[in-house]
This record gives sequence, C-alpha cells and structure tokens, in this order.
Amino acid sequence: MTHIAPPPRPDLPRPDLPHNDLPHNDVLHADLPRPDLPPAGRPRPGLASPGLASPGPASPDLAQSNLPRLQVVLAGPRGFCAGVDRAIRVVEEALRRYGTPVYVRHEIVHNRTVVEALEAQGAVFVKELDEVPADGHVVFSAHGVPKSVPAEAERRNLLYLDATCPLVSKVHREAERHYANGGAETRHILMIGHAGHPEVVGTMGQLPPGSVTLVQNTAEAESVQPATPDRLAFITQTTLSVDDTAEIVAALRRRFPAIEGPKREDICYATTNRQAAVKAIAPDCDLVLVIGSANSSNSQRLREVAERAGARRAILLPKAESLDWSALDGVRRLGVTAGASAPESLVQELLATLAQHYVLEIEERQVTQEDVVFKLPVPLC
Repeated sequence: MTHIAPPPRPDLPRPDLPHNDLPHNDVLHADLPRPDLPPAGRPRPGLASPGLASPGPASPDLAQSNLPRLQVVLAGPRGFCAGVDRAIRVVEEALRRYGTPVYVRHEIVHNRTVVEALEAQGAVFVKELDEVPADGHVVFSAHGVPKSVPAEAERRNLLYLDATCPLVSKVHREAERHYANGGAETRHILMIGHAGHPEVVGTMGQLPPGSVTLVQNTAEAESVQPATPDRLAFITQTTLSVDDTAEIVAALRRRFPAIEGPKREDICYATTNRQAAVKAIAPDCDLVLVIGSANSSNSQRLREVAERAGARRAILLPKAESLDWSALDGVRRLGVTAGASAPESLVQELLATLAQHYVLEIEERQVTQEDVVFKLPVPLC
C-alpha cells in the first residue's frame, strides 16, 4: 500500500502590496526583471519550497486505503512576506559578495528554520555588535534597530547592511515626522505594540528617551496619562492583530480627539492578508495549525485570530516533527496557515507527514493575491 504526498503546483506569487509612501523607492513590481533572484520556480538554496498540491479530492488509489480521511484547508496568502524575503536575500547576497562569515545582529527573521539554513551558508548570528570583529560585515535584522546601533557600527568602521523591512522603516519616518526635531510642532507619540519586541525597541529607539510611550492593550489606552494630551500622535507595530489594534485606536481617539494617526495603516499588508485568510477558513475547521515560531509576533496573532474567528482550537507549530498527534483526535477538517516568517517548505513537510497517516483532501482558499517584492538595499543592488 503506497501513501502518496500531494503532487506539486507552481509556487504562489511573491508577496507585497504597493506602498507609494515607502522610503528609498523600496517597492519593485514582480513583473520587472529581477537579476538578484533565481528564475521563477527555482527555490533558494537552504530554503527550498517544493510547491503545493493542486487542491482537490484524494486520488482513487488513496481512496481505497485503510487510512482515515482528513480534509485540509489551506489559507492563502500564507508564509513569507516581501519584507522577510528581502531580509533573507540581503544575507544571502552579502555572503555571495563578501564571503563567509557574514554576521547578523539578532535573528534575521523570527524562524529557526530560516536561521539554521543561513547558518549553514556561513552566516553568524550575534546578540550585539561587540561580538563582531573589527573587519566584519554585519546585517541588521528585518525588525529594525535603534539609531544607536548603526551609530556604533559607524564608530567602529564596520561595513553594515540594513535589512529592516521597508514597512517598518515607514513607521520610523512617521515617528520622526511627529517628533519634528523636538521643536514647537512636536507631538508626544503613543506606540501601540508589545514590550520587548525587537520592532518596538527599534522604533522607540529612533527618538530620544521619553518621546514615545508604549501602549500594549485597551486597558493601557484607557489609563495612559500623557503630559501633553492635546499634542499626541500614535503609531503601531506592523505585526499586531488588526481587530485588537482597532479597539486600542478607538479608545485613544475617544479620549484624545486631536490625536494624529498614520497617513496609511501601519499594520502591514501581509499581517492583514494572513489574518483575513485565517478568518476565511477558521469557522469551518475543527483545528487550525499555524506554522511559525513562538517568538514570531505575526504567527502568534494568527493563532489568536483563528480561535476568535471560530476554530474550535488553534495551535502554533514550529515544524511538522513537533506535532502532538493526539491534537488531531476527532478532527475531520484541519486548517493550515503559516506566519510571514515561515517558509513554504514547512507547510510542505507538514502535508507530507500528514499523508503518512491520512488520506488527504486538500482545498485552498485564497482571499487575495500578493505580487510585488521589495528591492535590496543600495549597496547590494
């Protein structure tokens, strides 16, 4: 008796959404030539993605199997966003140009599979710049860094590359605009986000201490007492729950009617799209598996959104081998998605593993298409 994993289909288009207000002309449409990328369909070394089965019923041969049947509903879009893809390409291109080692401050993105694949190519991940030798090449992670970090790199004459997601850089520029150099037009900034997250640390570190107050939830939005309530602005972390953030913003606007917000939504398109995709499948699923790491904010939010949207249960799963099979007891329809920092290869591994235990019927629900990518930073173009 042969158990067949689902046959491949072409990869999904690369993710992105036009953001005309991004800094540094970072948006590049997918239909333009990409000399820095492999041809379509060729996976990047170490992060290979074999593609996904064409949705549909199980094959006739499998239908005769004694294995139980399992319906799998795949959320689309899922997995890598443009900012993550760009950050990984920054490290890979740096390795190609400069050789090994290339140092990376913090995890380039929050996914161990990605980090380990880059380590295998010669990347060395460090916590702080004092671990980088004087002649080293260093990459800053996709989450962004405080201004003190590049300043220290310049003081030490390190060659550094900034892999900060352009959508995070956009929030940095908004913060600077509201601060207005601390002059008469300055506004105190309320940042909606999670304490300790690298993106929050990096964004708050764009301005002098005391310029930004962190607001983590609706309760804090109701209790915060800024010194200048008539001169306020708010910004947000890019990977938050869309619904939670809307509640926090509503509370701030009610309390401080003159508060200024971003010209364009700070929560990034990828976070919004992946949460919408999960909402589309969750009500029909007994269980939703979210492929992603525990320290990935957008993956954690997908798990929460799935449960709120009607899934009986949602689990964050780093990779297939971590699956507790008892979680599938009584499950007839399984939802699957992946956080923006999780490669599609992890979804494929999960499907292949499930196919050893079940006859799979695979359906994909695609709520939108993402077809733009971000260019590499100037030194690597």
